[in-house]
Amino acid sequence: MTAPARTNRYLSGSFAPVTEEVTAHDLPVTGRIPAHLSGRYLRIGPNPLGVEDPAAHIWTLGEGMVHGVRIRDGRAEWYRNRWVRSASVADRLGEPRRGAPVDERMDFAPNVQVAGLDGRTFALIEGGLKPYELTYELDTVGACDLGGTPEGYTANAHSVFDPRARELHSVAFRYGAEAVQHIVMDDTGTVRRVTTVPTPGSPYMHDFALTEDYVVLYDAPVVFSAAHLGTGVPFVWDDGHRARVGVMSREGGEVRWFEVAPGLVGHTLNAHQRGAEVVVDIVRHPEGFAIRDFGTSRPTLDRWTVDLTAGRVREERLDDRIQEFPRLNPRYTGQPYRYGYAAAVELYAPPAGPEDNRPDEGFSSALLKHDLLRGTTEAHEFGRFGAVGEGVFVAAEHPTAEDDGYVMAYVHDPERGAADLVILAAQDFTGEPVARIHLPARVPLGLHGNWVPDDESGTH
Repeated sequence: MTAPARTNRYLSGSFAPVTEEVTAHDLPVTGRIPAHLSGRYLRIGPNPLGVEDPAAHIWTLGEGMVHGVRIRDGRAEWYRNRWVRSASVADRLGEPRRGAPVDERMDFAPNVQVAGLDGRTFALIEGGLKPYELTYELDTVGACDLGGTPEGYTANAHSVFDPRARELHSVAFRYGAEAVQHIVMDDTGTVRRVTTVPTPGSPYMHDFALTEDYVVLYDAPVVFSAAHLGTGVPFVWDDGHRARVGVMSREGGEVRWFEVAPGLVGHTLNAHQRGAEVVVDIVRHPEGFAIRDFGTSRPTLDRWTVDLTAGRVREERLDDRIQEFPRLNPRYTGQPYRYGYAAAVELYAPPAGPEDNRPDEGFSSALLKHDLLRGTTEAHEFGRFGAVGEGVFVAAEHPTAEDDGYVMAYVHDPERGAADLVILAAQDFTGEPVARIHLPARVPLGLHGNWVPDDESGTH
């Protein structure tokens, strides 16, 4: 008897792509939206228009789709979801191509990050692929050169905005290149300076950290592989490649490299300086997980303390619950801070045994609040079918403390079969949500997003 074919987990359940673009106005709300909020909550993720071979589909190959909610005067004015119109997406939808032509070998609908800068909206990716500009209503303007340099690098999906210096920093890589570029832009997106950093072996540098004086780089034993270009994740583990963390002046110059235990930094929570030490808080993936299947990993919240005087790194575990997508109050970027937020990503991980035999808590989906001063963690649980994504911190109108504000995230409502935009009070993290904005459509588990306020010009 032939065993039934296994369903691709990234084409079913909480990951299953939606098939229609939806526009809805005057969304129903349970609770009360804070009256001072005026802007858009945006999130992006892979949402394939079509899949030729479902068994071989890799999640990151899905064309990017942006989901957005517009909030003003205590109302949720609209919800929209839109595919980013790369040339191939426009062709498949039977629409004219947007903007200037792009080399089709390097043209892809960005699916990693969506952010605002200087009143504009951008969908971002990495690897030297171009960002796309979107309108306020999430329609596609076209490919753009945000952060572009003569060598073909562009702003990366994990660019970091320093609210004090009003600078946007990127550490950008290109597939196959043995160098990355640290690109510094002003708050309009104009490039101020560029530093090229040699990276022998072409390691995968997905994220980085920023402090008051330094840029922190991650050199992992995950390196470019041309043979895997068609998979959507052209990287492999290389046991012969040392894992290192590098510290470089924000003004450029030489990088000081320090060896660390093998692993891959998924994302940075934050970093700051403490005397002659650089403290870096990261979500770290363990050595050897299947790089093309995020669900095989067990990422944890770790801390690296780089002693610049002694020339060594102290490594410690801050929280061992499976988690990703760490965020903080953005006003504390690169500064000493106390609180961090993350999504418990049990849903991204494959079951340890038959799903029917797992307890409900094995399917839990939660947002986490870390108090790094006390060493404690609170969890707001959404239950077995909650499917919560990345949580974004938004400050209160007149904040009196670092955690005086809200955490916003899309959460699946299994009773409606659609998503809610949930707003939690960060200081009452486990309490009832301040508001649930009821969307008319499902939002698949995706990647990153931001709150983009109407009254500020910086990136968020």
